[in-house]
Amino acid sequence: MGRWEPNARGRLAETALKLYAEQGFERTTVTEIAEAAGLTERTFFRHFADKREVLFYGTEMAQDMLTHAIAQAPASASPIDAVGAALDSFGAFFQEDPERVRRRDAVVSASTELRERELVKLDAFTSAMAGALRERGTAEPAASLAAEAGIAAFKVAYARWVAAEPGKTGRTGEQDLPRLLRSSLAELQEILADRAPA
Repeated sequence: MGRWEPNARGRLAETALKLYAEQGFERTTVTEIAEAAGLTERTFFRHFADKREVLFYGTEMAQDMLTHAIAQAPASASPIDAVGAALDSFGAFFQEDPERVRRRDAVVSASTELRERELVKLDAFTSAMAGALRERGTAEPAASLAAEAGIAAFKVAYARWVAAEPGKTGRTGEQDLPRLLRSSLAELQEILADRAPA
């Protein structure tokens, strides 16, 4: 029987991220990750299905966070405002450890396979948010449009946030992902308002 290792998941995740950044995702093996973390391959597979999962293991929790925030939005909130509230909580979660998020983004951006997986994850978030909006009584296609627009705004804000130098202010005057998300949603609504028929 293997000995219990405190915070093995965290050690494996941090070690994997470090190795992916140093030598590339494709060239890093599970054996190397486990050895560098001072653990066994068996322990690795107890926590992660494969080496990609190290970068995506919080997806279900994030999806739950988004749908819960939509469900908890005031009944008077419009579909896009409910999506905005969900993205606000999501952005605050990312803001807790910006350095790790930026390191993860660099690894994902350097790999075609991981970029594709990231798009699949964002699509799952879109579907989940659209479903949560439908449960609130939002009809189609409004539910899907609001969810798609929210994810589009998230992608733009996230890219601006990741690209900004840590410690420096962005165009919005603050290095803060939730603020950038709100700004992106507001800009999107302005664009749509400008295109609306008189």
